[in-house]
Amino acid sequence: MRKSDGSLTTAFLLVSILLAFAGNSILVRAALAGAQIDWAGYTIVRLVAGAGMLCVLFAAQKRMQIFPGRRDVAGALSLFVYAVAFSWAYVRLDAGIGALILFPAGQITMQLIGLFRGVVPTRGQLVGVIIALAGLIYLMAPGASAPPLASAILMASAGVAWGFYTWSGKLGSDPSLATARYFVGASLLALLLLPLVDMSMLTWRGFALAAISGGITSALGYVLWYKILARISITSAAVSQLSVPAIAAMGGVILLDEILTTRLLIGGMIIFAGIGLTIWASMRGGRI
Repeated sequence: MRKSDGSLTTAFLLVSILLAFAGNSILVRAALAGAQIDWAGYTIVRLVAGAGMLCVLFAAQKRMQIFPGRRDVAGALSLFVYAVAFSWAYVRLDAGIGALILFPAGQITMQLIGLFRGVVPTRGQLVGVIIALAGLIYLMAPGASAPPLASAILMASAGVAWGFYTWSGKLGSDPSLATARYFVGASLLALLLLPLVDMSMLTWRGFALAAISGGITSALGYVLWYKILARISITSAAVSQLSVPAIAAMGGVILLDEILTTRLLIGGMIIFAGIGLTIWASMRGGRI
């Protein structure tokens, strides 16, 4: 019974995290597409708000060692690169297609890092990753309905950075505290973007959307994400993120009047086929 309760709690937390991750795509598109704020300003507010939320959280727990040290450089830098590329790419990408590029890139990066660290995937897992990669390539291939190439590359870069960020936190002894340190470090790096901010585009609505993304769907979402990583395998963590594009796409259509293209649907189905195979292979191998 206890095991069942624990599984239900894990499932609930995982669903909440995936909704938060999808919310990040919807929030940034609502802000940038509506010209409520520019990408540099959004990135700064998001990271600073996230750092502030986690500082308050850990201060309340009397755990004040949140200033980053040498061991936190990789995680903080990865988070900063992810946040910059994410916001910049979403200037021209819809919520769904951006998420559909971001999360497969993150999954593939985590699988490659795991491979270099000696975590050898099964044949089924490897085939699943290859299928997901094929879907990603199809989505980004040139054509009339293709996303802007520069923006797509930026979002893929954000996914790579996200993969490194995830591994950095998973390897630490206290991932939640590491998350706080990463956010503090990334928020300090974000100050380098101040000369790029277009103050004429800054509105209270844009500021609020960025702050919500930083403080709630990012900072708190990432703390929960690392708690989940302690309960599931890195493969399950990687493939579970691939449900986010579907959530983001639905949110984009309902809330932002975005259009579901044939390319998005076909690319999504190919990627989700890869998800299903990878999860199935993980379950058979007892590694999920």
